[in-house]
Amino acid sequence: MAKFSPLMAIPPLVFAGLAGVFLWGMTGRSDPEHLPSTLVGREAPAIPETTLPGKTQLTADLLKQPGVKIVNFWASWCPPCRAEHPTLTELSKTIPVYGVDLKDPEAAATAFLNDHGDPFHALATDPRGRTAIDWGVTAPPETFIIDGSGKILYRHAGPLVHDDLEKRFMPQLDKALAAGD
Repeated sequence: MAKFSPLMAIPPLVFAGLAGVFLWGMTGRSDPEHLPSTLVGREAPAIPETTLPGKTQLTADLLKQPGVKIVNFWASWCPPCRAEHPTLTELSKTIPVYGVDLKDPEAAATAFLNDHGDPFHALATDPRGRTAIDWGVTAPPETFIIDGSGKILYRHAGPLVHDDLEKRFMPQLDKALAAGD
């Protein structure tokens, strides 16, 4: 009869431990749809000093003006951005909505805004995508709620439509507006 060595128990125990860690990592989140942002609670990163012809330049000073505001990263070539455009237009009637046009040819972005309306109170362009990286944008559209001191309160990845708009974004916006930032 073979003798059992305690060292033989190490591989199965290591495997069980790793399996437990992986399982916890896959199921341990309370909201799997939520993408955390390390920028929440911090001052918004720099804004590019470029805009489209005839548009008001978005600046860091605008982000620090009193009141809650929204910054939306978008592009004319982005189908989800097109889907959320009517929502941004409606929101812009009650709250400042600022845009950052991401990796978009100037003519295409201008034509899109001329054809579909311009909901942006001010606009910056990010032709190389460097600013998007600084803001932690993974893909357009992404929308940020900013307080009156220029701090990021919330990040929403994806288009502001349907359930995402009603169940995720609007409660955060209402919370920010109620706080009076």
